[in-house]
Amino acid sequence: MKYLLITVIAFLSESIDSTLGMGYGTLLTPILILMGYEPVEIVPLILFSEFITGLLAARMHHKKGNVNFQIGSTEFKTAAILTACSIVGTVAASFLVISLKKEIIKLYIAILLIFIGFTSFMTFRKKYTFTWTKVLGLGLLASFNKGISGGGYGPLVVGGQLLSGINGKSAVGITSLSEGFTCLVGVISYLFLNGFNFNYPLAFALLTGALLSIPVSVNLIAIIKENILKIILSIAIITLGFFNIFTIVDPLTIVTKYPYIILFIFLISVLVIIKLYKEIKSTFDKSSILKEMQKIE
Repeated sequence: MKYLLITVIAFLSESIDSTLGMGYGTLLTPILILMGYEPVEIVPLILFSEFITGLLAARMHHKKGNVNFQIGSTEFKTAAILTACSIVGTVAASFLVISLKKEIIKLYIAILLIFIGFTSFMTFRKKYTFTWTKVLGLGLLASFNKGISGGGYGPLVVGGQLLSGINGKSAVGITSLSEGFTCLVGVISYLFLNGFNFNYPLAFALLTGALLSIPVSVNLIAIIKENILKIILSIAIITLGFFNIFTIVDPLTIVTKYPYIILFIFLISVLVIIKLYKEIKSTFDKSSILKEMQKIE
């Protein structure tokens, strides 16, 4: 019964991850810890399942037309750059982990995610110019964050691609592929250090749930309109940024000792709601105008 529950949780987590390009490890790790598993037991299995599902999701996104991974295409080159940067940056950043406090690292990641998500949301109609310099910078920044924190890769890479001029559907597919190869490096490192000491029933439950979710997510991405997808991705990135803040400091402590953080969250939320309201109102107004024009005709 326990493994069936884990399969369902993995299905839901990977559904979110394959649709938004983020959230699998962020959601799954704390849940498994609450269920009594040790981090050293969980992390390699999550990396392994992300490796398998990342590559499979990327392949299905390609076949569905969400992204073009033909050798030589812009999307393929972007994924290759992000993957290479991830491997190099993760190794380089690991040397800094010892000298940096975890709270500072998490706060840095949280603020960065909120900034990227908010900027992407407020400018989602803007067409950014694509340059390889932006992609290279994004790859180095994302891999550095992955190396010093172990997380923040998916939302940062997706949000960064949106600001680099890559459309939302391609961004999700590219993130799946690059993160899949990045996780492969993590799995190899674990096997080299610890051998094949896996919890196989847990691995099977995670992989089964994750694999079952991919067709659902890929088909969902295919039917979502680009601007709507950008809004969803941006809000998801902002939400993960807020979530990271609350994992650093207890919510009650934030309210009593750091009220300016609550004010910051409140202001961001209000601006997002106002922008969302204006977009919804504009959409309905345009729809009403079109209906009136059709009546006249």
